[in-house]
Amino acid sequence: MSALERVLNDLSEVFGDRISRGEAVREHHAHGEGWQPACLPGAVIFAESTEEVSAVLKACNQYGVPVVAFGGGTSLEGHVTPTEHGISLDLSRMTRIIELNAEDLDCRVEAGVTRHALNAYLRDTGLFFPVDPGGESTLGGMCATRASGTAAVRYGTMRENALGLTVVLADGRIIRTGGRVRKSATGYDLTRLFIGSEGTLGIITEVQLRLHGLPETIATAVCQFDRLEDAVNTAVTTMQIGLPIGRMELLDEVQMDACIQYSKLTGYEVLPTMFFEFHGAPAAVREQVETMEAIVADHNGKGFMWSNNPEERNELWKARHNVFWACLAYRPHHRGIATDAVVPVSALTELIVGSKRDIEESGLVAPIVGHVGDGNFHTVILVPPENDGLERALELDRKIVGRALSLGGACSGEHGVGLGKKEFMEREHGRDALDVMRLLKATFDPNTILNPGKMLPDPVN
Repeated sequence: MSALERVLNDLSEVFGDRISRGEAVREHHAHGEGWQPACLPGAVIFAESTEEVSAVLKACNQYGVPVVAFGGGTSLEGHVTPTEHGISLDLSRMTRIIELNAEDLDCRVEAGVTRHALNAYLRDTGLFFPVDPGGESTLGGMCATRASGTAAVRYGTMRENALGLTVVLADGRIIRTGGRVRKSATGYDLTRLFIGSEGTLGIITEVQLRLHGLPETIATAVCQFDRLEDAVNTAVTTMQIGLPIGRMELLDEVQMDACIQYSKLTGYEVLPTMFFEFHGAPAAVREQVETMEAIVADHNGKGFMWSNNPEERNELWKARHNVFWACLAYRPHHRGIATDAVVPVSALTELIVGSKRDIEESGLVAPIVGHVGDGNFHTVILVPPENDGLERALELDRKIVGRALSLGGACSGEHGVGLGKKEFMEREHGRDALDVMRLLKATFDPNTILNPGKMLPDPVN
């Protein structure tokens, strides 16, 4: 009997038909939304509680069977790609909102709760959860990848908004990290260790989240530019003067063309474009809008338009969240590789303008979109169906990431490492830092069952 068969035999009484070996179910769990090759797991197990996750990990650790946690399946760097004879552990049925502490602006949820579901639950409380990476992301997965998104420029990433976690370790032990307090000076910060660990150190099953009050007023503005450089410099100036912007997004003219066609945006030219959002009291929002309009004018902006109409705001941000699908529709029969470079804000113009040259020289189509207030931007490199298409796209990706690293940046601002960014880890962090990361991995997961092969490249002798 194989190790996998032993695990499934031991767990069959607890899980019953929540263990699936059907091809369709395994195929669904064989990949995320990235470009990396899929791999069918040996089996899929649907857990419904922390205790059940613990039972799975105890058995897998005993027999040496790999386990990869699966939530919404929206990751872009191969985080949820399983191993052939391993288990895909699906947490999407863990959807309880365990507690809401409205007076303290926090709540506790299970890992399978999506950000959409949480905000629907909070709708009548005057509170919301702001971290917004797009898609049907689960909050456990968002913690595992240290996700952020369009609102991070004001509200921060999952690192700032996760107060504590429940984590199941490789041997099945259950620990709770952090708590409900806003600060603590006790012990090692295990919460931050697991945030962004991509399921390689433990599996997150519950999250204590920081909530925020809904802004009294929200206004949206759009401005277009003849030159990409002027649009990026607008973002840099905005951050350098400390304007408390709610969201600030850049779309180059290629991305804007794709969005106009896919999302049926009207009234816009095919030009580099900035989307802005302002949060606060009415007087504060008016002041922010006026300041932004002056900054835009200083950088040759065209037709600064703003509105506090909710329907117009939702239409605009829906188009922004659909950029990946707009890109795929822009060039049918192409695949998409989403890059994720980030640099200090002062280096952002050099990075984006230089990357635009790299794209033009490559001959590929690669729309640019970015959370430019964070110094973070993406290109969706559209991979042509030719035999050398993928290698040409990956070569362009390496150029863009290399440019970011040379400017003091990182290979990922929010998508994480997974399989897709492992090759850049030593250049970014250095060999000694990677050795320390490997020591942590060996301490938490000595039998290497948790998401093996992800994040950390093999050591070079």
